[in-house]
Amino acid sequence: MAEEKGNLFMQLVFMFQTAAMQQMGKVINPLTKKIEKDLSQAKFSVDMLGMIEERTKGNLSDEEKKILDHILFELRMNYVDEVEKEQKVATEEKVKEEKKPPKPKKGRKKRAKSEREKR
Repeated sequence: MAEEKGNLFMQLVFMFQTAAMQQMGKVINPLTKKIEKDLSQAKFSVDMLGMIEERTKGNLSDEEKKILDHILFELRMNYVDEVEKEQKVATEEKVKEEKKPPKPKKGRKKRAKSEREKR
């Protein structure tokens, strides 16, 4: 019975790990067959595993603790990497926008043209 509960616990951990990896865009979603990214959902999945780690302290076997610690470390590092990538892309886009010359305003040309036509 204890072994069965241990297996169920590890399945729960692997379920959150897989969900987080999909939500970070690291793994294809098997339902849509697409790479999808939702970092807020990924953070939620990682935070859920962190909460599970806290709530199960002292109740896990050495092997379960080792696996959970490793999975949390990997997920947290991947999450930080993905957040930094998004911030870099956002910064690059902002710089590109700032470097673009301003678009001429259409209203001014029309006014200038109509002023010339009046003369």
